[in-house]
Amino acid sequence: MIRVSRLTALALAPLALIAAGTASAHVGHEASTGGMLAGLLHPLTGMDHLLALLAIGLWSARQSRPLGRAVPGLAALGMLLGAGLAWAGLSLPGVESGIALSVLLAGVLLAGLVPMPAGINAVLVVAFLVFHGQAHAAEMPFGASLAAYLAGFLLTTLGIGQLGRSVGQILLHRVPYLDRVVGGLVALAGGMLVIG
Repeated sequence: MIRVSRLTALALAPLALIAAGTASAHVGHEASTGGMLAGLLHPLTGMDHLLALLAIGLWSARQSRPLGRAVPGLAALGMLLGAGLAWAGLSLPGVESGIALSVLLAGVLLAGLVPMPAGINAVLVVAFLVFHGQAHAAEMPFGASLAAYLAGFLLTTLGIGQLGRSVGQILLHRVPYLDRVVGGLVALAGGMLVIG
């Protein structure tokens, strides 16, 4: 029997909501959800967002217990800060370059190529995701409820981060170095995004 922790079940909840929403895909569905569905889906629509979030989640499994548990929340905090800055009219320059660099650096962290103290790692996670938050804010559908859209993409961010952490914990016990190989591949993909 497969045991699923409560945290992993919570992480998968946004995906279940998305599946339910797409199964009943009707015209104008985004308007009826007030932006929640658009927010839930947005982090899943870009490979750059997925790679960064999954890599950070996988990497969190190798961190100290307090930092590892905090990483999905730190990722959501970075997204919230980035979106908040954008909605306040403070757009960062080079958002797409920042996102590409975040994928590269998340892969480098996951591959274990540059070990750093926990405090620096925590700041890096938040900083990486600020760029992603800026992009999510800029792509909010016209007429969507800001609160619903924000709640949607934060839920999916938390879910992907926790899913990555749960998979990372399994890999640590079953195939200890596979996450480092995945990190190398993510870093390679990030490098390709950086050079365009």
